[in-house]
Amino acid sequence: MNKLAWILGAWLAMGLAQAQESPPASDTMPGIAWDQLDEEQQRILTGQQESWDSLPPGRQQAMAEGAERWASMTPEQRARAQERFRKWRSLPPAERARLRERWRRYHQLTPEQKEQLRHDFRRWRQLTDEQRRKLRERWRGMTPEERQRAMQRRYPAPRPAPPRSPPPPTRRPGG
Repeated sequence: MNKLAWILGAWLAMGLAQAQESPPASDTMPGIAWDQLDEEQQRILTGQQESWDSLPPGRQQAMAEGAERWASMTPEQRARAQERFRKWRSLPPAERARLRERWRRYHQLTPEQKEQLRHDFRRWRQLTDEQRRKLRERWRGMTPEERQRAMQRRYPAPRPAPPRSPPPPTRRPGG
């Protein structure tokens, strides 16, 4: 049962992925003029046309990409996405903030850590209801410090990149 604790931690960390919110796009991206959107994107984003020019460029980019994804979805995928969005909108602001933080942390993981997390989530889904119940009880019985240690053992923080050497000094002309 000891090994099941990290599965729950992985499952909880993956909870944010269920929210289906994309990470914020950088505002250093170029903006997109409404006229640059194709007809399908404009149709999907119709309610945004009036305020489009006042949106930050990164938000415009994210919305244009979201409209592209939406256009490529099947009706079943759209229905699931609408349901997830409805659930997201019903969450209290504090819960949304917690999920955004988990999403941010997930995107900071190395590719190997992400794969391990996906593997752990698949294992979690294969557990019986009784195994999941016991694991949840055990997780809830842990102190925050115990939970943190368990997560750090399973998903150690990525090592920072080595510091760069300072650039060589430049020579001044005539000096």
